[in-house]
Amino acid sequence: MNVLASKAQLRASFLRWALFLVPLVLLVGFAAGNLGGPDTPWFAGLEKPAIYPPPIVFGIVWSILFVLIGLSLALVASAWGANGRGIALAVFALHFIGTQGWTAVFFGMQDMTAGLAVLGYGVISLLVALFLVWRVRRGAGLLLLPYLAWLCFASVLNYQFIAANPDGGARGDTGAETRVKL
Repeated sequence: MNVLASKAQLRASFLRWALFLVPLVLLVGFAAGNLGGPDTPWFAGLEKPAIYPPPIVFGIVWSILFVLIGLSLALVASAWGANGRGIALAVFALHFIGTQGWTAVFFGMQDMTAGLAVLGYGVISLLVALFLVWRVRRGAGLLLLPYLAWLCFASVLNYQFIAANPDGGARGDTGAETRVKL
């Protein structure tokens, strides 16, 4: 017999990993999202780019992406004995933890330029992680492609916020004053 595990055992392994990793990714994303948000006077005062979608879109898209990320990681984690499995998971973890800081940087620190740098790191590190994940399981790589597309869109959107608000907005704005444009 030259098979390490039956197809049923492999499915069960994937299911166990998915039941662990999908909620974990959602939890990390939810926690990072609570480090700042668009409900601040600073963000409300920013000029919004034309490609800025309705705010509800972000929660929907990120929820879907986090589920896809968790499923992708479960595919890789359940690939016992696959060459590069551990390094693919480690590189993706470094990518994911690093990019989750964007909310704190952009909204919390109110620094759009540093936010763009975080997204730049995110896109580059995701490309590396995607290459490694793809080598372990092609299907796992395919599940990460919408995430890559969204990170690229977020980078363009972040850049357009910088272009539309070259002064960076009124940082530390408490909302106590009223601005009038003439």
